[in-house]
Amino acid sequence: MTVSASHRTAGAPVNGDDGTPGFGIYVHWPFCAAKCPYCDFNSHVRHKPVDQARFVDAFRREMQTMRGWTGPRDVTSVFIGGGTPSLMRPETVAALLEAADDLWRLPDGIEITMEANPSSADADRFAGYRAAGVNRLSLGVQALNDTDLKFLGRLHDAGEALRAIEMARATFPRLSFDLIYARPGQTPGAWEVELRQAVGYAADHLSLYQLTIEDGTPFKALYEAGKIPVPDPDLAADLYDLTGAVTAELGLPAYEVSNHAVPGAESRHNLTYWRYGDYVGTGPGAHGRFSVDGGLKRVTIAERHPETWAQNVAETSHGVAEEEMLDAEAQGDEMLLMGLRLSEGIDLARYEMLAGRAFDPARLAMLQDEKLVEPVANSRLRATPAGRLVLNALVAELAA
Repeated sequence: MTVSASHRTAGAPVNGDDGTPGFGIYVHWPFCAAKCPYCDFNSHVRHKPVDQARFVDAFRREMQTMRGWTGPRDVTSVFIGGGTPSLMRPETVAALLEAADDLWRLPDGIEITMEANPSSADADRFAGYRAAGVNRLSLGVQALNDTDLKFLGRLHDAGEALRAIEMARATFPRLSFDLIYARPGQTPGAWEVELRQAVGYAADHLSLYQLTIEDGTPFKALYEAGKIPVPDPDLAADLYDLTGAVTAELGLPAYEVSNHAVPGAESRHNLTYWRYGDYVGTGPGAHGRFSVDGGLKRVTIAERHPETWAQNVAETSHGVAEEEMLDAEAQGDEMLLMGLRLSEGIDLARYEMLAGRAFDPARLAMLQDEKLVEPVANSRLRATPAGRLVLNALVAELAA
C-alpha cells in the first residue's frame, strides 16, 4: 500500500487528541552525521553510507513480530526519532510508514511526526517526507546564536536553523522545534530575548529543555574537570519560571514540564507517553510498553548497536535485548512519574484502577498543604509549579 500525504490528512484532525492515552508506534533511526557532546541518546556516526534497504527490511520484520505481540490496536500516532531521521531518503521513510500501515492500519489524519536537524534540511527532502505521510516535523534547533550552537556541537548555524524553520513551516501542517537553555553564562535577560524570538518563529509548539550533564557524554567529562559550569538551583528555577511565564504570555503555555503549545497543538505521541498509554518501539535501542493479559504491562528494550540489532532481527525476528513485566504497583508508580509532568495531571480513578490502591489521605493532605500538588475538578491531581521542580521526590512521597 502506498501511504500518500492525502491519505494521511483526510478525515480526523491531524492532532487527533480526544483526551485518551492512545497507542503509539515509535521508530528509532539511530544514525547521525556527528555526535553532540551533550547527547546520551542512542545515536551512532557512520563514515560510510548506511545500507538503508537492509534496515528497512529489519524494521519491517521486527514490526511484524511486534504486531503479533500487541494484536490489533487503534493507532493514534507515529513518531520517527533518532539519531537524525532526516538523513533518511524519503523513500525509506515511506517504506517504514507503509510497513506500519500494513500491520496496524494507520487511520486517516493521525499525527505522524519525524525529527530533523537543520544541517540536513532540504526542500526536496522535506517535500518527499510530506508526500510519504509525515504531517508534523520536530526540528533540533537548540539555540539561535552561533556561539552557543558551536558550544553545543551542532553542525548548523543560526541562519541555517531559521531557513530550516521557514522550509518546514511551508511544507508541514505542524512544526515543533527544540531549544536548550541554562547554557553556561546565559542570563535570564538573554534567555528571554532568545525565547521571544523563538516564539516568533514557532508555528504551534516548542520543546524547551534545561541543559543537563548526562553520564557518558563529553560534557560530563568537561563538567567534572570544572570546564562547564551549570546554573545553581536558584538560577535554574528562575529560568524555568521565566520560560513558563513568557510562553504563556505569547500563547504557547506549558502543557508538560518542558513542552509548550498553542492549545490543541500538543504532541499527540508524547501525550501517549505522559498519559501512560501503550506504545511499541522498533529499531536499535527503542523502548516499548504495552498492556498484555493479566493486567501486566510488557516492557521491551532493543539492542542499541545498529548493525548488531539488524543481525539479531535477521536471526530471531526481533532485536529486543531486555524485557520486563510490570505489575500493578510498578505501573502505578510509572503513571505517577509520567502523568505529574503534565499540566492536566493524572486521572485519579484511572490511577486507582491501574495501581490497585488510592493515595494515603494524610500524605496527600500534607503535600497539598505544602502546595506541591493540587486537585483539579475533584477528578484529577496535578503537581503545582513548585511540585514540578521536585518531581522525583514528589512521586516517591505519593507512591510510599
